[in-house]
Amino acid sequence: MPPTTKHIAALLGGVLLAVLTGCGTSAEKTNVQAVGSEAARPAEPDHVAPPAPPGLPGMPPVLDAKDVYAADRVGKLSPVVKDFPSRVYVPNTNSDTVSVIDPATYKVIRTIKVGRQPQHVVPSWDLKTLWVNNDIGDSLTALDPATGKTGRTVPVSDPYNLYFTPDGKYAVVMASMDRQLVFRDAHTMKTAKTVPVDCAGVNHADFSTDGRYFIVSCEFSGELLKVDTAKMKVVAQQKLPLKGAMPQDVKLSPDGGTFYIADMIADGMWVLDGKKFTTPKLLRTGKGAHGLYVSRDSKEMYVSNRGEGSISVFDFAQRKLVKKWRLPGGGSPDMGGVSADGKVLWLSGRYNSEVYAIDTATGKQLARIPVGSGPHGLAVYPQPGRYSLGHTGVFR
Repeated sequence: MPPTTKHIAALLGGVLLAVLTGCGTSAEKTNVQAVGSEAARPAEPDHVAPPAPPGLPGMPPVLDAKDVYAADRVGKLSPVVKDFPSRVYVPNTNSDTVSVIDPATYKVIRTIKVGRQPQHVVPSWDLKTLWVNNDIGDSLTALDPATGKTGRTVPVSDPYNLYFTPDGKYAVVMASMDRQLVFRDAHTMKTAKTVPVDCAGVNHADFSTDGRYFIVSCEFSGELLKVDTAKMKVVAQQKLPLKGAMPQDVKLSPDGGTFYIADMIADGMWVLDGKKFTTPKLLRTGKGAHGLYVSRDSKEMYVSNRGEGSISVFDFAQRKLVKKWRLPGGGSPDMGGVSADGKVLWLSGRYNSEVYAIDTATGKQLARIPVGSGPHGLAVYPQPGRYSLGHTGVFR
């Protein structure tokens, strides 16, 4: 019986299938065999997360991707600082001095004359020097934390605050009144690049986990900047959604996903997705929210509420406030830091010519120490960490 058209089509189809399966790769063969058969379908591979983008070239690698403050634990003092005496350095803006406190006795043991209107005492990236930011004096005064003696004074215009890029290459001067971010050599302080900014009052900052960008607060215009570290360029800018907003201290969450920005007028913290740089949400903490300090175990953050004499305690895991401590008799808690053992929070009393020592376990005031007029960016030193990003001590 001669083959029908249907038989010929079937034969040709079989030949074609044999050719295709014979010439295909092993993966293609598997696909052909698995058609219409769930049992023959290969197992789905486990999800593999894409590799994290590399950090800023030259930046020490992050110790723990889930905690940028992993190097700041109790007992992790760098060999550079382990022999430095424990001290609290208090810049007095109206007295043009730095008060040096012995934390063991809660007493001022030395008063150092510096330039006009010292705003912050800033640990250098390599941890070897403390820089006093003489804002109106247009200079930086070096302090030796080993001896407590002053060193060189470097002419620098309008150094309201000072930060260091995570690779240790540049210092970044927050020239508030000059409306500039000035990148300088971290050691010689020679200018590398001046970046004009279209906002008023650049003052505080913090860097992303990978160090590739940082967020800057503009106090007097109520704005935030996003700056590309390597390019030394402002890449984004936004106005905070509150009339009269006055952003202050900036701090990255331990997991690196969120930036918190204290705001004195908003009476709380702005919660910002730094990567997306979308409009942040406000979390109220207390009147005149100003300084932000992470606990040694990275579980909590202390928020100084300067306008009401209190400290709010924020829980990172719960993403909410869990405590509020009030200073007996009130006060004006401003800037400061946590002791190396994590047991004491030190804060300057900006309008009360005093410094507060607060027990981080109970929130009780341990001491109230008289200092010069207008105490501001207080630095506790030494502290754990491999290097400093600046301000009053932001360590990684």
